[in-house]
Amino acid sequence: MDNTKKNNQADEFDLTAMDLPRDLKGLSISECRQLARQIRRTLITTVSKNGGHLSSNLGTVELTIAIHRVFDSPQDKVIWDVGHQAYTHKLLTGRADRFSTIRTENGLSGFTRPDESEHDAFISGHSSNSISAALGIAVSMKLKGDEHFTIAVLGDGALTGGESFEGLNNAGKSRTNLIIVLNYNEMSISKNVGATAKYLSTLRTKESYHKTKSAVENVLNSTPIVGNPIKQFVRGSKNVLKDMILHSTMFEDLGFEFVGPIDGHNIEELEAGLSAAKALRCPTIVMVNTQKGHGYAPAEANPGGYHGVGAFDLSTGNPDVVPEDSWSAVFGRKLLSLAYEHTNICAVTAAMKYGTGLYYFHHALPRRFFDVGIAEQHAATFCGGLASNGMIPVFAVYSTFLQRCYDQLLHDLSIIDTHAVIGVDRAGIVGEDGETHQGIFDIPFLTTIPGVTIYSPSNYRELEICLEKAILSDKGLCAVRYPRGAEKLFGGHDEADTELVRHTRGARVAAVTYGRLYNELMTADAVLQKHGITIDIYKPVKIFPVSDRLAEALKGYDKVFFFEESYEYGSIGEKYAALGINTDRTACKGFVAHGSTESLLDKLGLSAEKMAEKIMEYFENGKA
Repeated sequence: MDNTKKNNQADEFDLTAMDLPRDLKGLSISECRQLARQIRRTLITTVSKNGGHLSSNLGTVELTIAIHRVFDSPQDKVIWDVGHQAYTHKLLTGRADRFSTIRTENGLSGFTRPDESEHDAFISGHSSNSISAALGIAVSMKLKGDEHFTIAVLGDGALTGGESFEGLNNAGKSRTNLIIVLNYNEMSISKNVGATAKYLSTLRTKESYHKTKSAVENVLNSTPIVGNPIKQFVRGSKNVLKDMILHSTMFEDLGFEFVGPIDGHNIEELEAGLSAAKALRCPTIVMVNTQKGHGYAPAEANPGGYHGVGAFDLSTGNPDVVPEDSWSAVFGRKLLSLAYEHTNICAVTAAMKYGTGLYYFHHALPRRFFDVGIAEQHAATFCGGLASNGMIPVFAVYSTFLQRCYDQLLHDLSIIDTHAVIGVDRAGIVGEDGETHQGIFDIPFLTTIPGVTIYSPSNYRELEICLEKAILSDKGLCAVRYPRGAEKLFGGHDEADTELVRHTRGARVAAVTYGRLYNELMTADAVLQKHGITIDIYKPVKIFPVSDRLAEALKGYDKVFFFEESYEYGSIGEKYAALGINTDRTACKGFVAHGSTESLLDKLGLSAEKMAEKIMEYFENGKA
């Protein structure tokens, strides 16, 4: 390779000066190993500053290098399931100069985005859709006479999602140039569960692994790593190909060839395995064994904890934040305390026991804790089954992932008035994870479900009493929604209710909000009072069904300002406007890009400063 593309001072590759991914094909294996070490240092340093997905990316460094050496992106299409393991892919596809901006406002996204790079073949953010998307792309390429390859890269965690099996069922007989790279690391976010995980575990240690290793050594001794020679060699060597393919798997029964298992941190073996799959020119599964967090001891020891992290100290590996001081942790501890007293309470998660605070429940009451894997649809219907036989299931799930089980909430829970509780975590703006993860759509779609009750507490104490009421007093389907991070109290105190909090002063203008924005509104109110402006403030805690009491009160105002971390169509303010109330609504008008939560709230007009400005403008224009 051209030595000018190395930084001689640090003996590192200058990725910004290379023609990537093309220049990867000219590297020797020893240079590829050196590059892998350099990339890991970059990943750890960058994520320690910006936060992000660390352990999943550390596990796919060699795999990503091998993919880009064997295939030709963007002509060959690479689809990354979820996309949180595609940081190395970004570094190797012309974005190294901007990599330090990842997950920051106006910087690179933490997931793949076609509008960010031609090498990002499909949008990502949610799990288990890569096979279906890749099959669609592969079929369209076949129809156009394009003989390039489509490669779906997914972890074994994503294979627990039902859509993956729907994709497999259709892809195996498709006769397309589709390659599915199954990255087996025994993890989704938490430890993988279920029969699929057990099955893949048996494949991981099959004798064929050793056959594959031997076959790869034969290939390496006889041919170059990259390019046509290995392709021709594999095509012409039936014995090598036979040894590299593990027969009698469920994947073969579905119509796939199966290559592997392969050591996912051995670049030579990866390239030989991927080249073998390429030579087959038919739907093929390539199974690679990797270690999540590989190369960084704290992440290796705790891959679940380092799946998605905030900024942390490099020397100790300690995150800057204390997880116990969070909405999720308060939810988890309160649920456990209620479950101690009521033996019919069960906790359900879709591979998120750490992120949702259910690890307390899992540790203390494992028989009533159920992790169903990345299978939100199944989780919802499973809750329906539990509830139909006298249990009270509490399903803790991120708002963005709750979107995946709308039909189950409607058909399997609501339609027969089944009593179940949804803990809607990460409701509202989540910040750096961006548009695929912002929790702004749960209110619009949940409020279309007949009989649903929705709470949106503004502080920890309110969360506890809302959760208790939803579980022990309410009927039917209930949702308790709360944001990411820790509470932020106005004035250091926490007004707690389950229905409605009001501050009335006889004003002609009112403002309404709920959840954490209440604290922003109270801060804005203090600013307004300094300018001699008086308004009345209302905080509904049970935000749906619409409160007749609140509606009647609001009809008496000249103007009512609504502020919501929700998509505007289907928002709570829109529902009150439909009752004839003169509203001015500030809400999200579409998808919200990534950035810090504080900055995004300000841009959306939902910070205390912007709330105060909007109301002051109304008064200054003489409308009050």
